[in-house]
Amino acid sequence: MSYLVGRSVETARLFALLQEARESRGGAVVVLGEAGIGKSSLLEHLAKASSGFMVMRASGAEFETELPYSSLHQLCAPVLEHLDALPAPHRTALRIAFGMETGTPDPFLAGAAALGLLVETDRPLLCLVDDAQWLDHASARALAFVARRIGAERVALVFAAREARAALEQLPQLNVERLSEAEARSVLIREMPASVDVRVRDRILAEARGNPLALVELPRTAGLSGLAGGFDLPAPRVAERSFRARLAQLSPEVRLLLTVAAAEPVGDPGLLWAAAARLGIADAAAGEVPLVEFGTRIRFIHPLARSAVYHAATAAERRRAHGALAQVSDPVADPDRVAWHRGLASAGPDEAVAAALTRSADRARARGGQAAAAAFLERAAALTLDPGSRAERVLAAVEAKLSVGDFGVAAELLSTLDAEDPRVDLLRGRISFARFRGEDQPTDHLLRAAAKLAGRDPVRARECYLDAIEMATLTGGLAAVVDAARTAPPGPEPPTSADLILDGMVALITEGHQAAAKLLPAVVADGADPAWSRWPSLGYLLALEFWAGEAMRGIATRVTESGRELGSFHLLPIGLAMLATVTAHAGDLGAATAMISEEEAIAEATGAAPLVYPRIHLAALRGRRAEAAELFAGVGPHMSLSVQYATAVLHNGLADYPAALRAAERAVAAGSLGTAGQALPELVEAAVRCHELPTARAALASLADRTGAGGQPWGHGVETYARALVNDDEDAYREALSLLTPGNPVWAARAHLIYGEWLRRQGRRRDARTELRLAHEAFSSFGAEAFAGRAAAELRATGEQTRSRSTDTAETLTVQEIHIARLVADGATSKEVAAKLFLSPRTVDAHLRNIFRKLSINSRRQLRDLPAIR
Repeated sequence: MSYLVGRSVETARLFALLQEARESRGGAVVVLGEAGIGKSSLLEHLAKASSGFMVMRASGAEFETELPYSSLHQLCAPVLEHLDALPAPHRTALRIAFGMETGTPDPFLAGAAALGLLVETDRPLLCLVDDAQWLDHASARALAFVARRIGAERVALVFAAREARAALEQLPQLNVERLSEAEARSVLIREMPASVDVRVRDRILAEARGNPLALVELPRTAGLSGLAGGFDLPAPRVAERSFRARLAQLSPEVRLLLTVAAAEPVGDPGLLWAAAARLGIADAAAGEVPLVEFGTRIRFIHPLARSAVYHAATAAERRRAHGALAQVSDPVADPDRVAWHRGLASAGPDEAVAAALTRSADRARARGGQAAAAAFLERAAALTLDPGSRAERVLAAVEAKLSVGDFGVAAELLSTLDAEDPRVDLLRGRISFARFRGEDQPTDHLLRAAAKLAGRDPVRARECYLDAIEMATLTGGLAAVVDAARTAPPGPEPPTSADLILDGMVALITEGHQAAAKLLPAVVADGADPAWSRWPSLGYLLALEFWAGEAMRGIATRVTESGRELGSFHLLPIGLAMLATVTAHAGDLGAATAMISEEEAIAEATGAAPLVYPRIHLAALRGRRAEAAELFAGVGPHMSLSVQYATAVLHNGLADYPAALRAAERAVAAGSLGTAGQALPELVEAAVRCHELPTARAALASLADRTGAGGQPWGHGVETYARALVNDDEDAYREALSLLTPGNPVWAARAHLIYGEWLRRQGRRRDARTELRLAHEAFSSFGAEAFAGRAAAELRATGEQTRSRSTDTAETLTVQEIHIARLVADGATSKEVAAKLFLSPRTVDAHLRNIFRKLSINSRRQLRDLPAIR
């Protein structure tokens, strides 16, 4: 096997990856470097060393029209024979993605199905993906998903790219640097005849700047270009200039043939020769044609060569090439390819071509190809003469760009539209929110749109104000947004739910809870109201603010179900996080853990950051000081209020009341919608225990203001709980229990605890034991260790010894392991678990081995009989 000069470190890293894959410790790496630096050579070098592996290849194409899943299809083609071995949903998802069935691809299932397909093979796999910077968006996301899931597989996945695109940014990287002067000289000596003047050789070394491709190409054109003027160019540009110099020596017919080859992204020789015949240049290939290899697939010697050929052609030559390709492409089998080539062959506005491109965009969207749709629409807009139609197509292109996270291009497209169009402001608001880092306020754009719509479309204007209010609950500046919303046009009679929410939010922020009580409680209490489908985050926070527990669960369930039905990698994690939090506070910490695990699996699969707040709430209820402290310390400032609230819960459970008091005061002082109100009973309890009665009474009054306005049993029960603490009122303790026991098990257990503590302090030990036993049993069953410990300490103070809960080996399981254990205990197979958690079956089996070891068991049946994982 040949030796690559100056690449010993890189080859060692890649060979190690290959060896790890042989040992079922698969992995991925992104090889990064400028054009011509030798990335493709490294991939070829690795392929030659992969004895025993099945080598599978794919590559991106610079001028491809972003057909979704095209590169993934290219990679998986050798193993499609295993498609029938996949679970039916995965098999269907992949067949749709590859155009073998009609339908809209599910991005989750497509990635999981690709993983399943790859691991079905008997041989270890080496997957090589060259020019990954040009992968279509859907393939890039699916392959990134696979890359994060092959840790227990015999799969090595190597990408080569000039720069890491967003989907691949989180994967391990291997940077390929320029060759040293000595290494470059060694390469050049091998490429040039010894008789070449040493000054020419030194000039080539200087211009190549350690770029291997430039070192190979420059000697071929030294006599043509004179090696002049290259010192101010990047090394890849030097190589491209070399390619152009070689082009200049060719006949016009050969250059046009190369232009057609460069314009045809698939590399189909049938299309190339048909187009060449139509242009009358088929004979141009009779002699030697440089820069390209003709075979079963048309391949340029390097992507830079293809780029050089295409961009060296005149605009008229490129149009001729695309026009010929449009004429010879099949309008029935590949109408989108025809439309794309027609679009690039058009010299000016052409409504027929623009309409064909728009239809292609519709088809691309139906296949899940938002990036392809954006490309079609962008070109359609450029060919549209009518200003209204052009604006509609640009707006549609922006929507498509936003859906795939291409915010920069979306912003550029918006700059071409009339700034007075309120739709432009709405889309700028979405871009600003997606990019939000605290410097500007995304809500400003929405407020401008609302103001523009106020006179022409009052209903949409009011909806814009609500959009801004919901956004402000997440980014800050709620008071300023609500102040602007006071100028909203009046709503209709009778008001819709959206009207009640908008007017109620204005009343809540400007006048308080009692004023809002006339408008909000009924719509907030109805978690099934259609309004919450559009504004779910606002609905959830308002339900929290007014202590409407059933509405919280209803909204969270609805968001989760919608996310599953739509296959939305944005909506489903939000719903799961909401539902996990509600479920944890209902006492089912095991189910909450499973939901958190699923949300984290989706986040890992899509490369997104997991939503941390449900873990914060879970840690507070579990009451493990060290574990919670580690989690809280790693949370960013955007979650500081959730951390303060959770810290108050944690320390009230641990009976560290001064710490709970400080945290609760900070959470309440921030005045955040939802969180501040939830922290009030924690503040009351901590203040009473610290003998800060004025603070406790003020917090109780604020709590009563909220719960009274909401009129919900949960809120009334918690307010009564707090009043019992402040007033030493036994009737209030009993009333709180009667209100909380039916549907609020955690708060009911806390009510038993504080009532038992009060009874013990009154000297009524026997009565105290009854309440404290109920509290201790409930907290122990939930896994709320701190509160259980507090109840146990109180029981010991009455003279009763509690059986200390033995250390549960299930407590050593990770969140993901608990989820897997629960699924297996319910009878799921490894394949079914893998499908749900976006893992491979072999990875699930590896987790099960760890679970069995930690729990000292050896079978799935034993898991079914183990209450500790519930």
